[in-house]
Amino acid sequence: MIRKSVLTTAASAAVLAFGLTACGDMGGDEAADAASPEATEETGGTQGGNGESAGEDMDAMQAFGPGCAAVPEDGAGSFEGMAQDPVATAASNNPVLSTLVTAVTEADLVDTLNSAEDITVFAPTNDAFAAIPEEDLNALLADQDQLTEVLTYHVVEGRHAPSDLEDGTFTSLQGGDVTTEGAGEDFTVNGDSRVVCGNVQTANATVYIVDTVLMPS
Repeated sequence: MIRKSVLTTAASAAVLAFGLTACGDMGGDEAADAASPEATEETGGTQGGNGESAGEDMDAMQAFGPGCAAVPEDGAGSFEGMAQDPVATAASNNPVLSTLVTAVTEADLVDTLNSAEDITVFAPTNDAFAAIPEEDLNALLADQDQLTEVLTYHVVEGRHAPSDLEDGTFTSLQGGDVTTEGAGEDFTVNGDSRVVCGNVQTANATVYIVDTVLMPS
């Protein structure tokens, strides 16, 4: 078990390195109502992690994967709607990610994620959380320090296109490495977590919805 003082120091350093603001104290309802930045005129105008306009390759901006069918076709939780809001707010509007939103709110990470610039988030589905034994999941949700460790492990710097995931190793906000591999529309994270809906755009992040909760070593 990591001592709280150590975790706090490490998290603070990581936040500075990623250019994030301090965690807020925003509740679940506030997450859904969080102010969203003004949208760009075109989704293709979103800047990628390398600073080049993603509009240069519109095919790369399209979401893919069998899990995308569960995303609402319209409204704030749709792909178009999510692209208008920062990532925590966008997730709060998508029923596929409701458990993740509960966890993010419990960890007081709403402001941190919404204030980040150009990040990639590996977002576990509700089913991914449901696969954790209920007793273990409840214990995790009740332990803010450990929950913060787990959730920040799902966030890496830069907006990464699918091509970046073909054979990638990324340092997470938590500090541990996240590895990806695959090609086309078939990608895995850390070897066994599958991307079920990839390349989802929000105002400040690229999201890959995964079927397993990633656990830092």
